Amino acid sequence: MTPALLEKLPSSWPPVCPSPQWHRDPALTTPLAACREATRAHATSFFFASRLLPAQKKCAAYALYAFCRWVDDSFDEMEAGKTAPESTALFVALDEILAGRSTLPFAPAFAATCREYDIERAWCCDLIEGCARDRLPLRLANLAELEIYCYYVASIVGIMMSRIFGLQDAALLPRAVEMGLAMQLTNILRDVREDFERGRIYLPAEDLARFNISEDQLREGRANDNWRALMRFETARARAWYAGAELGLPGLDNDGSRMTARVMERVYAGILTEIERAQGDVFTGRRYVPLWRKCLILGQCLLAG
Repeated sequence: MTPALLEKLPSSWPPVCPSPQWHRDPALTTPLAACREATRAHATSFFFASRLLPAQKKCAAYALYAFCRWVDDSFDEMEAGKTAPESTALFVALDEILAGRSTLPFAPAFAATCREYDIERAWCCDLIEGCARDRLPLRLANLAELEIYCYYVASIVGIMMSRIFGLQDAALLPRAVEMGLAMQLTNILRDVREDFERGRIYLPAEDLARFNISEDQLREGRANDNWRALMRFETARARAWYAGAELGLPGLDNDGSRMTARVMERVYAGILTEIERAQGDVFTGRRYVPLWRKCLILGQCLLAG
């Protein structure tokens, strides 16, 4: 992890003391239901793992996901022929959410989650800035740029989720960052073709050059020996980040939070296994972990404790 990335970690990490019954406020019933549905529909792996969480943390995690989904969808509007917003417009909308003035379905639940778990506005802004980078054709030069991108769109979510999952030791925050790096790189490897069609190449240019991969090859979807070598290189990098993230899991609450994070890590790492089974071919089909294998991973994690 580059020093520039470590400098982005929160400077303070106060204890979290949420009200045990905050999620039972009748005013939050409908917003929390909207958050749950958004998670169920669009984050199937997390929704699967979240069954292990206590109710109030489950509600908070769903609310955080709904916010992240809203941010991502806001910038993807341009792909449906609409004009993508400027970051400043979303900053204003964020302030409306946090002040309780937003009419977005998830907004009251997310505002309550931020209050109860001390989730900072600046972290939400970082996520907005990260997703805003996808508005234009995107290229990354090297590992440092890859890490920064993954931090803004994924690791910052890991930091916010760490508040919900009860991380007490700020020294373990780099492990949360690594979880985000690993999961986002996994997404990048899985979605190479789809991203290229949207004008985005997230694999660092220095890596593509190292393995003699051209944009023409990406366009044509050729999984030759060079491509397979690149995919082995990138999956090894992702697995190293997963291994680092694993070291931080004992710092999470042992109320289902730790197990949820472990299941998520194993399921996402399982996507890498599916890519390996396909010999690096991510062009001819979407590589994913089927439900039966998720259930097997869940059982293995529960047996291991």
